[in-house]
Amino acid sequence: MTFSVNTNAGALTALQYLSATQGALAKTQSAINSGLKVASARDNGAIYAIAQNQRGAVAGYASVINSINNGTSSIDVALSAGQSISDLLIQLKQKALSAADSSLDTASRQALNSDFTALRDQISTIVKNAVFNGFNLVDGSTTQITALASADGARRITTSAQNMSLSGSIVTLTSTATISTQAKASTLVATVQASLTNVNSALAKLSAGAAKFSIQSTFAQNLSDTLTIGIGHLVDANMAEESASLQSLQVKQQLGIQALSIANQAPQTILGLFQGG
Repeated sequence: MTFSVNTNAGALTALQYLSATQGALAKTQSAINSGLKVASARDNGAIYAIAQNQRGAVAGYASVINSINNGTSSIDVALSAGQSISDLLIQLKQKALSAADSSLDTASRQALNSDFTALRDQISTIVKNAVFNGFNLVDGSTTQITALASADGARRITTSAQNMSLSGSIVTLTSTATISTQAKASTLVATVQASLTNVNSALAKLSAGAAKFSIQSTFAQNLSDTLTIGIGHLVDANMAEESASLQSLQVKQQLGIQALSIANQAPQTILGLFQGG
């Protein structure tokens, strides 16, 4: 056995083990504090890189969902406008049928015509105000609404707009149509009915588009949730394991401190070699 006051091999060994224990303890405490076993690239570079790529995809799908929601809201506004126009056309048809009665007196027909023109103009008001986020799908200002469908922006979904303005291909009723005479009223009955049929068909197309957006939104949300769970599997700490590890490392730390203390006292035995008999 070598006795030296310059080199304390036992203390060095005890210090190495204590340093390793403290390093492991610091890592465990970090995992407990953050809830992550891989909180930075230093913890595990490869896993951190994979997790970051997946986080980027999740962030992308958040934008996809927002885009789809905006598109869905625009379609919902268009559907609401179309339903109101459909209701107005039913009332217009009723007024036109009433005015087509040859036995109706002039005053009654004029009253019906006043109601008819007011309802007719209301269609234009509805069409003009059916706007969401700058998009109007029923006034002819745009041909379709487009939303993101993939996190990389490469794929998109679209739904065609439906122009329900007066004097158009859907609402063929003109902006100057009246039922001021029996002949005009009789003619407009068929026109209003055709417009009603067209509007209901346009509503069906908008509804199909809304369903497509809804399905894509649900898929994007499910995919985002799946990726988030996958990230958790990669980087989340198992708190039960970390708790058990913390207890074990704390005991090892205390033992290491005691071992280092004992090793540091060893050189003092050399003093006994120089004491007189």
